[in-house]
Amino acid sequence: MTEQRGDAVDESCVLTEGPWTHRFVGANGSRFHVVEAGTGPMVLFLHGFPEHWWAWHRMLPAVADAGFRAVAMDLRGYGASDKPPRGYDGYTLAADVAGLIRALGERSATLVGTGAGGMIAWTAASFHPNLVRRLVVLGAPHPLRLRAAIFADPRGQFAASTPALRFQLPRYEHLLTRDDGRAVEEIMRRWGGRRWVTGADFADYAQRYREAMRIPQAAFCALEGYRWAFRSVLRLHGYRFVKLMQRPLAAPTLQLHGAQDVAALPRTAQGSGRYVSGTYEWRLLDEVGHFPHLETPELVLGEILRWAKS
Repeated sequence: MTEQRGDAVDESCVLTEGPWTHRFVGANGSRFHVVEAGTGPMVLFLHGFPEHWWAWHRMLPAVADAGFRAVAMDLRGYGASDKPPRGYDGYTLAADVAGLIRALGERSATLVGTGAGGMIAWTAASFHPNLVRRLVVLGAPHPLRLRAAIFADPRGQFAASTPALRFQLPRYEHLLTRDDGRAVEEIMRRWGGRRWVTGADFADYAQRYREAMRIPQAAFCALEGYRWAFRSVLRLHGYRFVKLMQRPLAAPTLQLHGAQDVAALPRTAQGSGRYVSGTYEWRLLDEVGHFPHLETPELVLGEILRWAKS
């Protein structure tokens, strides 16, 4: 690890070797770090906050062994991907996914997104339906369900969204990276299921995400998506976003949600099926919080493979 500028670290900290290949791919005007394994129909994984591609490191070889081209990307602003000062609106983030699918030479992909990446997955499937063959969403209500619940459920989803509301504060990114990124681990402990945060795997994930968030500009970029989501409510392009997102999704959609998710409440997520015109399945996962792919990876892997093969 290369230290630079105090608490900052070099992006090489996310280039972990394993049974996969690291690549840098140009798409939608930016350069994205992707990690891939296997050949076959593509399954594209989108991580959430405060993660990076490592969120899927267990899934990649298993999905590849099942006959797929498994690809995990660092989202715009995260990990080793570009960190431009702008482009964290829903339109651009969805276009990043669409551009990457094309840049990797594919006509379509099964899209798997968790948390903030799940919100992007919903949007990409809505805005670019021809590129999303099937959709798997973890810990993420449909964006319009989340917006509605924040206003309609003050003691529930609004209260649960308090950490994201704090992200609106100027220079909050400096609080996120202080003390070697301790706030990152605190957020993970708050959002994760009790069984997982007290288990053996938690410390390693927390340390990796604390480190990656200290890559220069990563914390600022990670918060910009949340900031746009709140700022856009009162702006014209936010109104247009809502109108476009009202179109029903044709892609067959599987939604998995932790019963202990305190960031995106299950009752908020549960109404998301109204925005899907195609096949839709909902599954609530007992004793699981906001990170189903980390908390119960075997179950989630089985569900992803079932959905991708069907």
